[in-house]
Amino acid sequence: MASYSVNPAAVEHVRSLIEKRRYVLDSDWGDSQPDAAAENAYLKRHSWEEYAAWHLGLTEGANDETKARYAFVCGDFSRVHRAGLIACVYRAAEWRHKAVELAAHELLQLLDAKAGITAD
Repeated sequence: MASYSVNPAAVEHVRSLIEKRRYVLDSDWGDSQPDAAAENAYLKRHSWEEYAAWHLGLTEGANDETKARYAFVCGDFSRVHRAGLIACVYRAAEWRHKAVELAAHELLQLLDAKAGITAD
């Protein structure tokens, strides 16, 4: 199984998007998550650094400027998706990537607070 570290640049990018309210609260992440065609289209117009900023995890040992390097996408290259952050928390927890899980969880809590989602 691959090992991942937290991508600090992505955490800051996502935090910034949340602060600017560039997020989607309700979406079907299976439909919203970028597929290979969307990734390729994005990379034609943007740098690898910009691409990486949407991925909360960095694959240990993978070369920079390859798709294999970046994991745990949480947005559609325009906005952060709450469902995307939930998917990151779930997948990272399932695969025992604790640092990525906690980073995604912290961002999810920030998004919920910004959106006014509170415990009843």
